[in-house]
Amino acid sequence: MFKKKTNQQPPEKKNENLTFDENGDIDSQVQAVMEKYDREANVRNWAGIPRKVIRYLMVAFTIYCVLINFLFSWETRIERASFVGCIVFLVFLIFPSKKGGGKKRNYIPWYDVILAAAGGFSYFYFVFNCQKIIAQGIMLSQFEVILGIIGILCTLEACRRSVGIPIVIVSSCFIIYGLTQKSLLLTVYNLFYTTEGVIGTPIRACSTFIVLFVMFGSFLKQTGITDFFIEMANSIAGSSDGGPAKVAVISSALCGMVSGSSVGNTVTTGAVTIPLMKKTGYKPEFAGAVEAAASTGGQIMPPIMGAAAFLMAEYASVPYGTIAVKAILPAVLYFAGVFISVHLEAKKTGLKGLSKDELPNFFNVVFKKGYLLVPLIALVILIIKTTMALAAIIGTLLAVIMSLFRKETRINVTRFFDALEETAKSTLTVGAACAVAGIIACIITTTGIGTKLISAIVSLSGGYIFIAMFLTMITCIVLGMGVPTTANYVIMATTCAPILIKMGMPALCAHMFVFYFGIVADITPPVALAAYAGSAIAGSRPMKTAVNATTLAIAAFIVPYCFGFNPALLFIDCTWWQGIQVVITALIGVYGVAAGLRGYAFDHLNVLLRIVIIAGGLLLIDAGAVTDIIGIVVVIGISAFQQIAKKRNNSQARN
Repeated sequence: MFKKKTNQQPPEKKNENLTFDENGDIDSQVQAVMEKYDREANVRNWAGIPRKVIRYLMVAFTIYCVLINFLFSWETRIERASFVGCIVFLVFLIFPSKKGGGKKRNYIPWYDVILAAAGGFSYFYFVFNCQKIIAQGIMLSQFEVILGIIGILCTLEACRRSVGIPIVIVSSCFIIYGLTQKSLLLTVYNLFYTTEGVIGTPIRACSTFIVLFVMFGSFLKQTGITDFFIEMANSIAGSSDGGPAKVAVISSALCGMVSGSSVGNTVTTGAVTIPLMKKTGYKPEFAGAVEAAASTGGQIMPPIMGAAAFLMAEYASVPYGTIAVKAILPAVLYFAGVFISVHLEAKKTGLKGLSKDELPNFFNVVFKKGYLLVPLIALVILIIKTTMALAAIIGTLLAVIMSLFRKETRINVTRFFDALEETAKSTLTVGAACAVAGIIACIITTTGIGTKLISAIVSLSGGYIFIAMFLTMITCIVLGMGVPTTANYVIMATTCAPILIKMGMPALCAHMFVFYFGIVADITPPVALAAYAGSAIAGSRPMKTAVNATTLAIAAFIVPYCFGFNPALLFIDCTWWQGIQVVITALIGVYGVAAGLRGYAFDHLNVLLRIVIIAGGLLLIDAGAVTDIIGIVVVIGISAFQQIAKKRNNSQARN
């Protein structure tokens, strides 16, 4: 599957001496990388009748999720508790207790059967006795307290298996703190039996909007839209300087929007794009970094952003359609930053693109498979015109209908069930993370620790919003190194976002700020899972790949400050002229920083010029007229100077 590289490499430890063999079985290698870096891929090996049973249970769960949104009108706690109960039960059937623990075929340890039964029973006892428990309030019986404890512990273990241990450690610390402030009875009641804990706001969003949009993405992938995106990207940018890297940026932006997973998209699209980049002449560390940075950015790409975006609609009390529209310009700036960095690197190293004979024709690609975009276009319109749930369902139906036009894209019965099964599998991980995120949010709100943190950071910042933004950024990145984006956002939305709001930042800007930095943690060392997944395919050094990915995604560090200081970037309280102005200045700023980091702007930059042009780019973060003028003069001035100097040198060389 994987083999040691035979070409020369520095005697530095690489990705456990493993590299991607382009001549081997690509699918099996992709699966191996996924299992290493993505907990969702680490599942039990079911075959035969047990495999069919698990498959139909997953399909039934997806159908059930659709029904509770459109047909059933249950009490809120019944709906959410049944949803989490199904998740906990299925996680113990599908996910082994440790990585690699599911390789034995058709085997499940006896204790996992007990955990599945105990976890499921605790929630469904609540479901069937919901009215009684609501009526009695906090006066729980000893049996109900024990069931609540079992349910909480099983939820934590389910999250550890499907998501990872860091979030469990964080939530456990919060639970311990909660027990020092409240009695065991009150803590269990709040965490398990109210809509503030495991069945709180995150689960509400997951059981209604998120699962339906996950289903839409699953059906869209079954149509083969990923291949269409890659072909279209090749036809657009494949022949330009450094073409394969630009193809990776475009295709990963589009594919990441559908997949919603930084690691998953890095591995699946990277299996195609990274070998092409290496063949063109890009260093392995840079090739893996490009794919990781672009794939991570897919989570901020409208109309389907990550699961955290749906939670943002809840916490910020803003319609999801509004969030998707306001996220357009920041997303464009992010990918513009990655694209600029790739272009400058290609120019710096003299890398050319692929021959046009090797590339598909744009119009042929669009003519053959352009109809696959209809569901996405319809979704954009429907999100604005109707409810999110209805938009997702109609988009899914359109994906099925559009797939019927050509044999290679057609969703038959098998593919239909594959999509439903994939939906359930993705929902399990997101749902487990949302349930544990609800635990953290509950402790924060019921103990008053959130208020204490707000006061501490406001005091530490000295009233300066830039310092508060910087501290928030560091907190988001640190948490994001081990906590999934969804849970990271919940923590930051209940702690740091109110700080920024209190200091004068518009609510949506504050929530978008923490959302961005929660996502960027996927490529920020030392725990940069997307970058490490890219390095596994590229055969590069993981840490160097992560550093490269961070520099490529520098726009992700700049853009949040741009809309934090100037909300016009999110179309908040701005005229059309102000919107254009802020985009232009932000683009120039991103270019300046990218040029400084890459050491190239029309020609090679020395150390001094690199520092100066980076400083000029950073000045454009602030919306002030003076800083904008200085920044523009510095960035454009250095670029013009480099261009003139290069032309003069080339002229002298010819003579």
